[in-house]
Amino acid sequence: MSPRLRFIFHYPEGSGPDADALAAGPLHEIAAAAERAGFDGFSLSEHPAPGARWLASGGHQTLDPLVALAYAAAATQRLRLVTNLAVAPYRNPMLLAKAAATLDVLSGGRFTLGLGAGYQKSEFHALGVELDERNALFDEALEVLPLHWSGEPFSYRGRHFDAREVIARPRPVQRPIPIWIGGNSRLARRRAAERAQGWLTMSGPPQLAATARTPALGSLAELAAQISEMRAAAETAGRPEPLDVVYSYPDRSIADPAADADRHRAAFAEIEKAGVTWVVVSSGTREPSATQEFLTAFGETYLTATA
Repeated sequence: MSPRLRFIFHYPEGSGPDADALAAGPLHEIAAAAERAGFDGFSLSEHPAPGARWLASGGHQTLDPLVALAYAAAATQRLRLVTNLAVAPYRNPMLLAKAAATLDVLSGGRFTLGLGAGYQKSEFHALGVELDERNALFDEALEVLPLHWSGEPFSYRGRHFDAREVIARPRPVQRPIPIWIGGNSRLARRRAAERAQGWLTMSGPPQLAATARTPALGSLAELAAQISEMRAAAETAGRPEPLDVVYSYPDRSIADPAADADRHRAAFAEIEKAGVTWVVVSSGTREPSATQEFLTAFGETYLTATA
């Protein structure tokens, strides 16, 4: 992978119970525009059953990320398609593995599976999944996914399923599909070091960390130390390949990409120096022309020289 910092455009997701999930523009057009602008990735998050109270307090609606990213795949050629993030405990891991492999095959090997343990208590209830089991179910999924993707016979007895001599085809193009582990906890970093290809941090205000049931991320200096510790743990575990680190850019003034560009460039340089390999940005736009304008301006300001 190139050493340069890479950028992911996260499709804007509207807040509130009446938000239009496609207000930012037709998904295939926005994905294609992000690719033209020089972005390396395109991401969507997941909330299949958001609660009314959470939505009223600022929560957001989403598309189904796996279905929507498959649609985006058909409109793009090189853009990496990322779940940022999908909630592993919400699905039987066989269904998750099959959907991921299908998307990887259909996109020609461009899918990255960002996974988290989940945090919305009401959503767990709505889906019939015990919140207290989320970490055990997450670990089961991390064990099952590579077995399923191998295309070879395997058996696995989980908490709520018993797979006997399963053979799952087609195999994904990538061996394996990259998994990025979401969350800021020591457990998230351990999972990334031992079982995944990257760490998907959650940056934002303290209230976001409290809502998402994960520690606050801290300063870039603290992040750099955590990244070094995680990569050292991966090497100790016999995994010398470099781990990706994903960081969501928290400065909302980036919504006007050309304004104060030198300050943003300096911030990106510091983020890269800390060991981050991918930065997620979004536009917060609520209508197609504004989204297109953001993508063009961001590309011309930050991506033209590196695309």
